[in-house]
Amino acid sequence: MRRERFDKMNVVPFIDIVLVLLVIVLATATFVTNQTIQVNLPTAKSKKKEDKKNIQIAITKEGVYSYGKETLSLELIEARLQELNPKEDHISLRMDNSSEFQYFVNIIDILKTKGFENISIVTKK
Repeated sequence: MRRERFDKMNVVPFIDIVLVLLVIVLATATFVTNQTIQVNLPTAKSKKKEDKKNIQIAITKEGVYSYGKETLSLELIEARLQELNPKEDHISLRMDNSSEFQYFVNIIDILKTKGFENISIVTKK
């Protein structure tokens, strides 16, 4: 029995595997940058209106708090948050880049003690 020399390596299966991995990476990379998958939702006659509120709270670099379009003190914001539903309403926080971290902690502390679950921090890209 005679043995043949092993001079060449078959790289075709390796190229196939690399191409499949490349397709997977490119397909998932678009979902990572978009953070959501766009879906065209069906319509129905019995559509129910959502009662969720989106509340904007902003903090300037001087520590001035605003609730929606009004400038309010921290105590008044806490009183306004008492009227909301912590399980359903959404809070968006906007904070100046050069403001003290303590201002942010004050708002987060109020939101967590009230039991708010839908909190987002607005940033720019």
